[in-house]
Amino acid sequence: MTEYDFLVVGGGSGGIAAARRARRYGARTAVIEGGRLGGTCVHAGCVPKKLTWHAASLAEELADASGYGFDVALRGFDLQKLRVARDAYIERLAGHYLRNLTQDGVELVNGWGNILDARTVEVDGRRLETKHLLIATGSTPSVPDVPGCELGVTSDAFFALERLPQHATVVGGGYIGTELAGIFRALGVPTRVVLRHQNPLTHFDATLSEALAELWRASGIELEPWCNVVSCEPGGASGGRATLVLKDGRRIEVPDLLLWATGRVGRTRGIGLDVLGVALDELGHVVVDQWQCTNVPGVYAVGDVTGQFALTPVAIAAGRRLADRLFGGQPEARLEYENIPTVVFAHPPIGSVGLSEAQARATFGDEAIKVYTSRFTALYHGVTERKPRTTIKLVTVLPNERVVGLHVIGMGADELLQGFAVAIRMGATKADFDRTVAIHPTAAEEVVTLK
Repeated sequence: MTEYDFLVVGGGSGGIAAARRARRYGARTAVIEGGRLGGTCVHAGCVPKKLTWHAASLAEELADASGYGFDVALRGFDLQKLRVARDAYIERLAGHYLRNLTQDGVELVNGWGNILDARTVEVDGRRLETKHLLIATGSTPSVPDVPGCELGVTSDAFFALERLPQHATVVGGGYIGTELAGIFRALGVPTRVVLRHQNPLTHFDATLSEALAELWRASGIELEPWCNVVSCEPGGASGGRATLVLKDGRRIEVPDLLLWATGRVGRTRGIGLDVLGVALDELGHVVVDQWQCTNVPGVYAVGDVTGQFALTPVAIAAGRRLADRLFGGQPEARLEYENIPTVVFAHPPIGSVGLSEAQARATFGDEAIKVYTSRFTALYHGVTERKPRTTIKLVTVLPNERVVGLHVIGMGADELLQGFAVAIRMGATKADFDRTVAIHPTAAEEVVTLK
């Protein structure tokens, strides 16, 4: 029996961050991981997605080049070449994670952990005992439980594609569906998105959802709203890959690739949580309180496995705060889940921080809310054939117009959001924004010149 102060089950961003921070406080720490270090973000999420997004953005910029006077001939796109380069980068990044663990003195236990009780984890017959146990096993793509679901693939398979499909049907309009649909279309793939609601990104401010739907249609993405898939049949009238059968009787033919982007569920099966009695929600996420504690004393969870803001920086911050509290003498340390900025790498990108207009009205009342909105065409598109419009929305609360929400869709939204998120978290008001000198010509200047 090997004894530790802190055992982490899962070698993704959140687990590694917590383990390294705990070890720096002197805690004897180990990370248990049976797969590759880095988790979803490194291998099937943020990193490969963003690299592919860059490729898709380059395709758009090459198409725009003629507006700037360039005579550019695009001779094709080699997805396999990108994949090889992308995979090589990811392997280097995974090696960086291993070096960091080694340098900090965190032991890496290779293998799949089986939790025997709140203090004991077994890995390939070896028993490890701990004072504190952290579950950081991440999440896995969800596939609808309908007949024929095996005819589609998930976002994990997207990164294994060796060629672009002739046509892409994406089921789902959340983060993943939005990002992958945008990539497909920007790379020239005819794309259809099948939605359960009227517009994509229903958890974002309605202005962003509506603007994205409008931009998608203008770019050629076909939207199928109000769809509830009940089965998937092989083939179709035109000899395609499959046919989606909807609850209302409609049928949607899938000419080539069918991609399920219907969310993710906590990776909690087969690791002993049922025996331990850890409470899970209906999607299999570990239920935690504001301190990342589960219902079992001494057992904690961070990251995607909890279903709380499935974002890498959130997992990292939550893991570090937990280690600060357990081993760093900071009893009040915890992650505050308010005003967390997030970006959807759509085409164009979307940035959001704080409350949506609907959330603000529900929280403070209609009479206390004042909203500012601007729609414009970014200068970059002044000479291009494409004319996508940028939309910026600022949500404030009276009487002093404290800014409680900022929502942007358009070129540069991803980069401009970070600085404004700091200001909003510090309680900035509309007057503070107004007193800030604008940087011209930029999209960001619109945020401080709203009327």
